[in-house]
Amino acid sequence: MSADITKKDPEATPPGPAPTRAAPIKAVPVRHYGRYVSALIALAALGSVVYAFSQGDINWAFIPDYFFNDRILSGVRETLILTFLSMVIGVVGGVLLAVMRLSKNPVVSSIAWFYIWFFRGTPVLVQLFVWFNLGFVFEYMNLGPFYKDEWSDFMTPFLTALLGLGLNEAAYMAEICRAGLLSVDEGQTEAAHALGMSQGKTLRRIVLPQAMRVIVPPTGNEVINMLKTTSLVAAVQYYELFKHAQDIGMTSGATVEALFLAATWYLILTSILSVGQYYIERYYARGSLRQLPQTPWQKVRAHLTSLSSRSEVTR
Repeated sequence: MSADITKKDPEATPPGPAPTRAAPIKAVPVRHYGRYVSALIALAALGSVVYAFSQGDINWAFIPDYFFNDRILSGVRETLILTFLSMVIGVVGGVLLAVMRLSKNPVVSSIAWFYIWFFRGTPVLVQLFVWFNLGFVFEYMNLGPFYKDEWSDFMTPFLTALLGLGLNEAAYMAEICRAGLLSVDEGQTEAAHALGMSQGKTLRRIVLPQAMRVIVPPTGNEVINMLKTTSLVAAVQYYELFKHAQDIGMTSGATVEALFLAATWYLILTSILSVGQYYIERYYARGSLRQLPQTPWQKVRAHLTSLSSRSEVTR
């Protein structure tokens, strides 16, 4: 069976209409009216708070007048020193307690568990008062032939603050470090042991560098929290930022203004620490992310570049 196939001459076919160019699609962005409403509500609430404080009897000139006062700057210095030393004790103690908690030795593991349970279960302020008032229990600090002195002379307000904050922080850092160590796959440890590495070397060279990605973010939060918690040591007569601000407020009669001044300094210090925490987290995220997140300056630059390109397109 055959079929007749007729071939048409392309020159004989009449030309059709020219193809029309499709009109460009105009994308209309989705309107998020809820955002505008929430922004208006937030601005109205902020404006009402600002108006309420503007009507209050507050001497706002007190803050710039005492902002760089010698006692305030001394308090800032003592606050930073106490924060740094307490975090050193907390981090070192936390790593040791985390390793002890993960140990297969039941005695060592139980000691670490009891330490964490005790210091996390009692308030920091109570611990500070316990250290400060142990002079009612012990008359002397006796270390045999090495050191002997009256307890009141030995347990100074600085040592009280350092022990109270540092030992308490070690309990929290222990749980943070333990979570970081457990986040590393056990195959990493097994492979290191198969290569002949000791337990300590495996911990230093293999486990800890990988665990830092998990440990760093909560540790940064603990540093910021420690900076604010140092204000509690004013209760044991240690002169840091809050204690100096309190005394200045009492002597000058500007009690509330002095508290606002202390709050301003705390906000500045915590903001600086937050920026440092961001860059440290970004550094340790190199091994887990294919592309690092943009820094704040890079985001601003990208927005400015996109705005300039849009303006050129509209022209």
